[in-house]
Amino acid sequence: MKKMSRTEQTMFFADYERSRGNYIADVDGNVMLDVYQQIASIPIGYNHPALLAMTDDPYFKTMAVNRHALGFMPHSNHMNTLDDTLLRVKPKGLDNVQMAMCGSCAVETAMKCVFIRYRSMQRGSTEPTEEEMATTLEGKTPGCPNLCIIGFTKGFHGRTIGCLTVTHSKEIHKVDIPSFPWPVARWPELKYPLHQYVQENEEEEARCLEILYNTIKATNEAGVHAAGVILEPIQAEGGDNYASPAFFRGVQKIAHEFNAAFMVDEVQTGGGSTGKMWAHEHWDLPTAPDTVSFAKKMLVGGYYFKDEYLSPHPYRIQNTWMGDPMRVYLLKAVLDTIEKDNLLGRVVEAGDVLDVALQDMEAEFPDVVHSNRGIGTFRAITFHNQDARNMTMMACRNMGLNCGPCGDMAIRFRPALIYTPDHVPITMNIFRAALVAVRDSMRVEATA
Repeated sequence: MKKMSRTEQTMFFADYERSRGNYIADVDGNVMLDVYQQIASIPIGYNHPALLAMTDDPYFKTMAVNRHALGFMPHSNHMNTLDDTLLRVKPKGLDNVQMAMCGSCAVETAMKCVFIRYRSMQRGSTEPTEEEMATTLEGKTPGCPNLCIIGFTKGFHGRTIGCLTVTHSKEIHKVDIPSFPWPVARWPELKYPLHQYVQENEEEEARCLEILYNTIKATNEAGVHAAGVILEPIQAEGGDNYASPAFFRGVQKIAHEFNAAFMVDEVQTGGGSTGKMWAHEHWDLPTAPDTVSFAKKMLVGGYYFKDEYLSPHPYRIQNTWMGDPMRVYLLKAVLDTIEKDNLLGRVVEAGDVLDVALQDMEAEFPDVVHSNRGIGTFRAITFHNQDARNMTMMACRNMGLNCGPCGDMAIRFRPALIYTPDHVPITMNIFRAALVAVRDSMRVEATA
C-alpha cells in the first residue's frame, strides 16, 4: 500500500487533467466550483489555454530539462524574461527584485536583506569588521547582532524558522520550534464592515499604533534594535483581518522614524485578487514600502526592494535555484491574460457582487455567520463557532463548492481572477444550501 507522510490535511485527490477554469475535478468524477484555488495560488484558473500554449515553447522545454542555477549560470534570455514578468508589474518605487523558491523563502530572505542594511547603517559601512567576522561563526555578538523584526498579533509569514518567529497565529505550526525572543505589536481588532464603525475602529487603530511605537522604542532602548516591521495587507491565515489605509500609513511612518524597514508581505494578497496588482496600492502611501514579498498567484516566490536593500556582497542572498525559471516564464502568459481580458476590472465587479451576496447571507443567517469583509474577491465571513464553520465547508464540498478555512472561525473566498459576477449566484446557491443544512442540524442537536 502506498503511503504519504501525513494525509489528515488532504481534502481529496484531484483530477487536474479534467479540471478547467474555475472548476476542479476529483478522481471520483465530481466537479466543483473552486473558490479556494490552491490557497489563492492559481491566478487564471486550471488549464488555461494561454498557459498550456507556453509549454509548447522550445525555450520552456529547455528550462524544464536543464533547470539552471539562476545565481550562477542563468539562461541568456533570463533578463528578458524578468523584464516581461516580475519587473513589468513591479510596485511603484521598487526597481529591484529577488526571486526565491516559495513565500516562506521570500519573507525569510527579505528579512536577511533588512538585517544587512540595518547593520551597514549602524556601523556606517557595508564592510563587516574583523571582530564581526571572527565572532559570527561562534554565534556571538557583534558578528551575530542583537536585531529583531517586529511582527503583529495574528500575523502569518511562513513556516521557516525566522518566518515562524514573526508568525503569531496557528499555534500548531510554531509549537516545539525554537523562536527568537522578538517583540510583537498588536494588530487592530476591528468591527466589520469598516464604514459602519468608523469612530470605534479609528480609536482602536490609534491604540495599536501607539503600542507599535512604544514596542520599537522599548526594544531599541533594551539593545535589541528593530531592523524592520512586517505585516500583511490582510492577515489571511490569521482570519482575514485588515485595517484602514490610514493605519498602514501610520505603521510606515513609525517604522521610518526608527530607521526600520517597512516590510509588506503580499504572498497571498499580491497578484490581483484585491482589484489591484498589489494590495498596498490601496493605501496611498507617501513612499513605497521598503520590501514587498510575493509568491502564490505570481507563480514564483520573491521580493521587491529599494536600492539601499541590495546586498553589498555576492553569496549573502543566495541559494542554488534562486527561484524557478519555468514558473517565471509562465508568468508572462498570466500577465498578458490579465491585461488582455481586463481581469483586474473583473475582480472589482465580481467582488462587489460577492460582497452584496455575503451581506445577504449575514442577514438571513445571523445566528450562523457575521462580519463579511474583504477587498475585491479576497473575502471572508466568520461563523459563531468552529464546528459550524467546518460543517459548512464539508457541506459545500459535497454540494459542489470548494472553499477553505480562515483563522479559527471563518471561511475564505479566493477565486481565480477569471471568476465573474455570473459565478456569484452559483457560489451563493450552494453556500446558502450548506448554511441551511448546518443551521437545521444545529437546531436538531440543540433540542435533542
